[in-house]
Amino acid sequence: MTLPDTSWLELPLPGVGAAGGAGRTVEVAVDAAGGDRTYTYLVPDRLHDLELGEAVLVGFGRRQALGIVLAEAAGIPVAAPKPIVDRVRADGPLLPPLSLRLARWIADRYLAPPALVLRSMLPPGLLERLELVAELAPGPVIPAVAADAAARDATAADLLGQLESGPRQVRDLAGPDGRAGLLRRLRSLEAEGWVSLGWVLLGAGAGPRYERWIRLTETGRAASAALAAGTRVGGRPLGPHQIEALAELAHAPADGRPAAGLSGHHGSAAVAGLVRRGLATADVRERPRRPLAARPVGRRGGRPPNSDLLPAQADAVARIEAAVAARDPRPLLLDGVTGSGKTAIYVEAIAASLEAGRPALVLVPEIALALPLVDRLRADLDARVALLHSGLGEGERADEWRRVRAGDVDIVVGTRLAVVAPLADVGLIVVDEEHDPAYKSDRTPRLQARDAAVALATLAGAAIVLGSATPAVESVGRARTGEFDRVVLPARPVGTAPTVEIVDLREEMAAGQRGLLSRSLAAALAGLDIAGGEQAILVLNRRGTASVVLCRDCGHVQACPDCERPLVYHQAGTTLRCHHCGRATPLASRCPSCGSPRIRYLGGGTERVEREVREAFPGLRVARLDRDVVEHRGAAERVVDAFADGRTDVLVGTSLVAKGLDIPAVTLVGVVSSDIALNLPDERAAERTYQLLVQAIGRAGRGTRPGHAIVQTYQPDHPAIMAAASGDRTAFYDAELRLRERFGSPPFGRLVKLTVGLADPAAAEREAHAMADRLRERATERAAAVTVVGPAPAYIARRADRWRWNVVLRGPDPAALLDGAVDAPWSVDVDPESLL
Repeated sequence: MTLPDTSWLELPLPGVGAAGGAGRTVEVAVDAAGGDRTYTYLVPDRLHDLELGEAVLVGFGRRQALGIVLAEAAGIPVAAPKPIVDRVRADGPLLPPLSLRLARWIADRYLAPPALVLRSMLPPGLLERLELVAELAPGPVIPAVAADAAARDATAADLLGQLESGPRQVRDLAGPDGRAGLLRRLRSLEAEGWVSLGWVLLGAGAGPRYERWIRLTETGRAASAALAAGTRVGGRPLGPHQIEALAELAHAPADGRPAAGLSGHHGSAAVAGLVRRGLATADVRERPRRPLAARPVGRRGGRPPNSDLLPAQADAVARIEAAVAARDPRPLLLDGVTGSGKTAIYVEAIAASLEAGRPALVLVPEIALALPLVDRLRADLDARVALLHSGLGEGERADEWRRVRAGDVDIVVGTRLAVVAPLADVGLIVVDEEHDPAYKSDRTPRLQARDAAVALATLAGAAIVLGSATPAVESVGRARTGEFDRVVLPARPVGTAPTVEIVDLREEMAAGQRGLLSRSLAAALAGLDIAGGEQAILVLNRRGTASVVLCRDCGHVQACPDCERPLVYHQAGTTLRCHHCGRATPLASRCPSCGSPRIRYLGGGTERVEREVREAFPGLRVARLDRDVVEHRGAAERVVDAFADGRTDVLVGTSLVAKGLDIPAVTLVGVVSSDIALNLPDERAAERTYQLLVQAIGRAGRGTRPGHAIVQTYQPDHPAIMAAASGDRTAFYDAELRLRERFGSPPFGRLVKLTVGLADPAAAEREAHAMADRLRERATERAAAVTVVGPAPAYIARRADRWRWNVVLRGPDPAALLDGAVDAPWSVDVDPESLL
């Protein structure tokens, strides 16, 4: 962050000038435009106790900027480094040493600016506002200070008087000599020991929340006891509201009550009167925002009774406990069928880490999966749990971050952003559903949280567990080569694997079935034993009501003007939306091309499935869970809780409902369309389809009643669909690994995707070809084992009014080829989840 309009504050501090002689030097990540690496700065003698992780103010070019001390400088600087201007006040370093080491790894691995990596580790907004704050220095009482200053300088006395009420931002102080003169006066007073000046981060929404509390003084307690005994209190009589407030405080805990509640009951004037008379005292306290505060600990219960671990589960727990004790960071792939009891293993492993005195970190791919896991952990373990995900309010997220940094939690649960939680130490890391593409960030730093977690385990000496019923192909490959340990959980402790029925949608079309629900799926929904508590999940990995809006006269398809992709009709809100850039467009009653009113809506998404189920089965209680629902704060929690409690009969959703939900009453799963992503021109298309199907099928039959899954598809003979239906996972992984080895894809090599986007399509193409040519030349010069593929237009060739081209690098270490070769307007995605 470059400081806005602070030139009037940029006066030299005592002891700050040109660097002279040897001294301690540090590497600082500068949060400013152009700060794409770390820079070496000299630590002035007055900041001799500066710690790694502290925020500092540094000179950067002709301006001043905020930075974070990342490491001690190695070697002797080529040129004399600039001195650090000042430290930024905080309650210690912003980040612990472990986080700083992880930040360096992320920056190196994903070719990301260190300052951006560190910013991603902090609460949103924390670095957005930096202010110089003045306060009276500890010492003589205020009247003595003011009297002494007044005898010498009336202006100085006035400044000290403005600071009597507490710290003030310098820009808010008044002085007769202008801002620069004001600062000189304050510096002079600081040198004389009257004033303390310091830089403070005042990030919007990221600071602690405070509230006033009221409690009785000893005089107040005596007055309350006298009134209770019928004795009159001396002095001016108390009013009826004051007497009531006094009585409430007398029966309150020793630390009193919040002033807001007390004033709401008895009036602010009555409370203020008690304080003025010395019967009560007021103080300001931090009021932490806790996302789990209102949620009962046993919300969904813990492990079912009489559920001893199966031998395979016990073996996994023993291996993890040994790794925790030995601080062995070798990843353990927990490869268990759906419903095989992986969560029970997580709980036992976390307990072992906590017993060893080290906290645990648990990652989940989606916000909707965090709360069920938190409920289980809080029910089974007497532990302090922090929750971190992007769905929290900024204040909640900042307060949870502060709890973690202070060491006040035992377990951190969260989505991919939790991997950079400010843990000083960690003994166990769990990555649940480790295969999920949601662990890959789509913005800088484009980290893969699973891989970052593996690196964190190495840095911390922590055990790490990667759990999934459908492991990533590269994880299976690494387990086969011995890089990962592996435990297979072949059976469910409770229930049996569901039966699977494949429905050929071509036959449905031939039979005249035009809806999204096949005859088999409709019959299965009709046969649900709702009175007996049976439930169903319907999966369709597409949002909206209609995926194509088409004119029946001229054939025009309404498309996003920025991305040129078909707009999707959403009945809720009656809008057309682009699922690539988010643009929303009002629904057109006539064709924009020919003016015809004959508009047809083709295809379907989750909204249409929900509507068809409601219309066909009015007696069923139906809910929906997709991105459109999750974006509303608390909505995912409400939907999942209602379904878990049995207040919803059918849950319709995207892949969100196919992950991690453990609802014993679910006896039916319907995959409405298996073909949406199957034929995308991406090497992970078959893997993603297989994983979605297996995960969805696995939601059924987790209780004592048998489960049944219906998979609707136009390609019943596709290997991914056949493998998911038959359960022949070995053959599927064998085939995928052979393809990966042929093309040098993970785990046999690494990928880097470069993307350029320009408003001029010809310029974008020229830039893409020029980049590919430069990289091929460099690969030849260095004899690098890197293959440059492309350039080629991106699958979504135009997004946000930019024409996009991709260049792909394949090899053992393709990122090394990019040293200094890539700049704006290119984006770099190391280890991409997709090559589209």
